[in-house]
Amino acid sequence: MTMGDRLRELRLRKNMSQEDVSKQIGITRSAYSHYEINNRQPVYETLIKLAAFFGVSLDYIIGGEGIKNDTHVTPETIEIIRRLNNLDHDKRKQSIDKMMDVLRQAE
Repeated sequence: MTMGDRLRELRLRKNMSQEDVSKQIGITRSAYSHYEINNRQPVYETLIKLAAFFGVSLDYIIGGEGIKNDTHVTPETIEIIRRLNNLDHDKRKQSIDKMMDVLRQAE
């Protein structure tokens, strides 16, 4: 099964149009359409957004044997991880500690 086939299948399972998906991940409908018909390949950042949106692994999106994730990872979560990874060790630890404090208070 090609990446385009997988994307189409995942979109139809959510009962969504190409326009709906493209708006959710921040690309044009035309670009998304080209991914489904295998005329273009998404850039890495878009692949991450697609995997997060559909709740699947990157491996699954690109046609591998990966399985669906049990949890839904949002684009915001991916952005937080990306930003944390760009910090030095001490700032990353401080940021994670602060986030954990906020989460504990929210429980």
